[in-house]
Amino acid sequence: MGTIVGGFVLPHEPGLFFTPREAAKPELLEVHGAYDKVRDRIGELGATTVIVVGADHYVLFGPQCLPNFLIGVGDVTGPYERFPGIGQDEIPNNRELARHILDHGRANGFDWAAAKSLRVDHSVGLPARICALPNPSVTGVIPVYLASGVEPLIPIRRAYELGGAIRAAVEASGTDERVVVIGSGGISHWVGMSRMGDHNEAFDRMVLDCVVRGDPAPLLALSDTEIVHQAGNGGLEIRNLVCAMGAMPGRTGDLIAYHDQPDWVAGLGFAEIHAAA
Repeated sequence: MGTIVGGFVLPHEPGLFFTPREAAKPELLEVHGAYDKVRDRIGELGATTVIVVGADHYVLFGPQCLPNFLIGVGDVTGPYERFPGIGQDEIPNNRELARHILDHGRANGFDWAAAKSLRVDHSVGLPARICALPNPSVTGVIPVYLASGVEPLIPIRRAYELGGAIRAAVEASGTDERVVVIGSGGISHWVGMSRMGDHNEAFDRMVLDCVVRGDPAPLLALSDTEIVHQAGNGGLEIRNLVCAMGAMPGRTGDLIAYHDQPDWVAGLGFAEIHAAA
């Protein structure tokens, strides 16, 4: 039986990674330190597979096909964006477990879309490269994409339920995989809008508090209109965080870091979700 041994929520703001680490200012080094903390904790948990839940940014899936939720079951490469010091070649996938999650979901009311070849973007590629793959114990990264950035959006409650479906599939697998789930996104940011560059720290900390308390109810109660009003269109990515919470229902956690700088696109929140009390 597979086991989910931990979970994390973290941001994926690409602008942070265009500056080489050796040229970064102290504030940016603190953000890198938060990513390092996630990386180290994944290693301490002995994770063998990391599932990264990212956002469709309208660059992988155009208007011809907008999946509600998708899992990569074959070749994975990326991120397609170029960042200093970050590779773009193969990201090893746990194909057997990915296919099992797909098949188990379809047998239980979750009609996954599937990609047999996927070049991921920064929302999956950055967590994979900087947090998961540096750990020798991690042999596979499974990419999951939600319609959390481009309409029509997956309902936020369905994103939570999908996390539960991922958990059920992992536990029903005939493997001894130790799985970590990462919810990658946000938090508050106004992408391409007049308020781009603004952040709402109160909203961001409310979201992180829900993650730490293991209480999704306040997030599930939010309408998309309320989210956009309080946290911008980028705040809709909290679906990815909620999905990770759904994979670890009722589990509490710890805040790792929150950073908010005027020249950063998003409010940056990091938290760990513990597998056991």
